[in-house]
Amino acid sequence: MKDKAETLTAIGHKIQILREGMGLSQEKLAERANVHRTYIGTVERGETNLTVLNLYKIAKALNVKPSDILV
Repeated sequence: MKDKAETLTAIGHKIQILREGMGLSQEKLAERANVHRTYIGTVERGETNLTVLNLYKIAKALNVKPSDILV
């Protein structure tokens, strides 16, 4: 089982891959998800434990299900 840091890093990396696959900048994803632009960077680097609500916002902005982000 992954520890907390590994899990957050893996989720952040998955978000980054999905974002880049859509050709979105972190700033554009933040705008679409209605979160602060620096928040996406901290999530992608695994520095923050995103809430379920923000997971749903980011998933919607990426046009995926929240479960597609979870690892």
